Amino acid sequence: MPGLNGFGVAALLAGVVLGQLSTPLRLEKTISLAGVKGRIDHLAFDADGERLFVAALGNNTVEVVDIRSGKVTRSIGGLAEPQGVIYQPEKKRLWVANGNDGTVRIFDGQTFQPLRILKLGDDADNIRRDAATERIFVGYGSGGIAVFDSDANKIADIKLDAHPESFQLEKNGPRMFVNLPHSHKVAVIDRTKYAVLASWTTDDAQSNFPMALDEAEGRLFVVCRSPAEVLVLDAGSGRLVTKFSTVGDSDDVFYDRERKRIYVSGGEGAVAVYQQQDRDHYSKIAQVGTVKGARTSLFVPEVNRLFVAVRQEGGDAAAIRVFETNE
Repeated sequence: MPGLNGFGVAALLAGVVLGQLSTPLRLEKTISLAGVKGRIDHLAFDADGERLFVAALGNNTVEVVDIRSGKVTRSIGGLAEPQGVIYQPEKKRLWVANGNDGTVRIFDGQTFQPLRILKLGDDADNIRRDAATERIFVGYGSGGIAVFDSDANKIADIKLDAHPESFQLEKNGPRMFVNLPHSHKVAVIDRTKYAVLASWTTDDAQSNFPMALDEAEGRLFVVCRSPAEVLVLDAGSGRLVTKFSTVGDSDDVFYDRERKRIYVSGGEGAVAVYQQQDRDHYSKIAQVGTVKGARTSLFVPEVNRLFVAVRQEGGDAAAIRVFETNE
């Protein structure tokens, strides 16, 4: 097959494509993360430099990957279970949240020299950046989101009743939606007032870790692990619109606004792809095989790529699988 290497052919054969001759995700290349051991957590992207940052939690490093060359250009060591990572383009800085010691460590995005350590106390985890205000939000501890300005000064602390996992920010409004799996809820926060506006239950579904937002259609996608399903909530009221089964052990979900698709990566060993017919109806169009344990990923619309993190297993090195999104 033209344009597919051996890995691509294997992935295409492994993917279960439902009723189609082509897959919505084509494996473009596999980038080795040689020497990286253990679990890999979240990813971030620098669009200007075309660099991917990989939080190698079990390896206590962040791997810096040049997407154009397909090579690791730097490994930032001495970290403490890095979980969340984000690139701050206006300052050219890299922020890394560490679960083991509760710190957020900030590095120069070009030289990777350490600049500052922010101490949150415990389990610093997911990070989000508000492009409009340049504020940065970090989930941590048994129930908190710390808010920092662009110069890394802490300006607020939002208290929650459980540890926050994935959270999403509106671009055209002040709200932030936060998964609280230990209390089986989604918290709705006004991020200008730093106040919780509402809490929406996930009912019988538990372990709601990943989350994505379709702001234009007012739909919030909450992925639960027990059972493995996607809950589609009305983003205005929290009403359950519909739900459908998905890949197991998911840790990331993304909404592709241009193609109106949902990508769910799961440690069961696959990426499930759903097509949005309209705001209330969704159909599964593909399940593309990956590797058991490959549950974290990052969709970057600027380059139309889905990056899937594959941990080291046996004699196979850890890697990033780069999928091109097809029409």
